Amino acid sequence: MKMKNQIGRIVILVEDYNAALEFYQKNFGFKKLHDVTTDVGQRFLHIGTDKMDALGIWFLRPGRQAQKSRVGDQTTGHPVMVIYTTDINQLYHQLKANDVKIKVELVMTPEYKFFHCLDLYGNEIVVVELPS
Repeated sequence: MKMKNQIGRIVILVEDYNAALEFYQKNFGFKKLHDVTTDVGQRFLHIGTDKMDALGIWFLRPGRQAQKSRVGDQTTGHPVMVIYTTDINQLYHQLKANDVKIKVELVMTPEYKFFHCLDLYGNEIVVVELPS
């Protein structure tokens, strides 16, 4: 049998698990995939779409001061992720209505459709509608 590998989670540093969860639920419709707190108080909160084995986001609170300074800027000004949507117009207007900061306005061409927005900590997200 041929080995299969896939990306499981991307890690986003957050100051507040619940605020991050609310932002991504409200704006992108993501839901909890896994949420457990260990006996030493470390919380493991994973969010995503429908399946546990699908790509998702793992929220982590920074432990050290150097990590704390990276919240909202862990990729030093580059996008932290790309989110695909089937309706870029609807999502764009939903985010605008929710006062999500748009960094790059909606671009629509016959070849591609995209915009960039920021999450509650300033992480840049590229939103793309793939050609059908």
